[in-house]
Amino acid sequence: MTSEKFFKHPLGIMLAATLATLLWGSAFPFVKLSYGELGIGKADWSGQLLFAGYRFVLAALLIFLFMVLIGKRVRYQQGTLLKISKIGLFQTFLQYVFFYYGLSASTGIQGSIIAGTTSFFQILLAHFMYKNDRLNIKKILGLVLGFGGAVLVNMTKGEMTLQVGIGEICLLIAMFFGALGNVLSKNEAKELDVLYMTSWQMLLGGVAMFAVGAAFEGPLPFEFTWKTIFMLLYLAFLSGVGFVLWNNVMKYNKVGSISMYLFLIPVFGVILSALMLGEEMHLIVLAALGLVVSGIVIVNRSKSSKIGSTSPGVSHDPL
Repeated sequence: MTSEKFFKHPLGIMLAATLATLLWGSAFPFVKLSYGELGIGKADWSGQLLFAGYRFVLAALLIFLFMVLIGKRVRYQQGTLLKISKIGLFQTFLQYVFFYYGLSASTGIQGSIIAGTTSFFQILLAHFMYKNDRLNIKKILGLVLGFGGAVLVNMTKGEMTLQVGIGEICLLIAMFFGALGNVLSKNEAKELDVLYMTSWQMLLGGVAMFAVGAAFEGPLPFEFTWKTIFMLLYLAFLSGVGFVLWNNVMKYNKVGSISMYLFLIPVFGVILSALMLGEEMHLIVLAALGLVVSGIVIVNRSKSSKIGSTSPGVSHDPL
């Protein structure tokens, strides 16, 4: 089975998208644990940027290594700078500038919950940017169920009122930029190899964050241990693998349908944050998971059983 057939097949879509969201969900507790081990506080925005820069430069290098092992060219391709820079700006730099600060000012569970709004932003962006990816009744119903699951997870804290601070606002902004970056990467994947596009946009975004952080902190202000080195390498690994899987799924399928899988991020993030950080979680999260899965099933049932494509990298199956 070719990579295109795998990422278009319902089982391939489910496996790739679920693994990507599981990896991204695990980022919340790992970032929080890394902050604690390295002494990075809420006010240390430059340290946050520097650590994020390490992570994404390493992620890019891991993808480069994989490309070499499978015989793909790593070298920069002339004429692609604007395209990869645009994706790197939104999908890596702006998303994670706001994400890292927002997560430092909130809990892992809060960050996980707000991550579910990426789907909301992405489906709306697709509605306005693609004529063949409009909202319909089934998609709206799936969206409501999925978003309802994210809201229900929030109720596990026992708070019936919504409290929004600077951390939550920054996380919402991060999710918007992430959704926009996802849509832009789908557009550019029509012409660019996904591995090439993902690795180079991560490298550019990571170098930019490193440069800003190092200008204030110096290039190596942290005292790394084997534990923190493992955490950093894992964060780099999940970024590289997660984005490669997700960008391939996005390349061969409609944004609106695939976006529903992003509702799994808050579920995975909440469960892992509770297990790894000791944050509060109740059994009601299982009900939230049921809503999320229901939303995914409803949205994907709206697609035709036959998947066709009339141009490279873009699915044209009818709604």
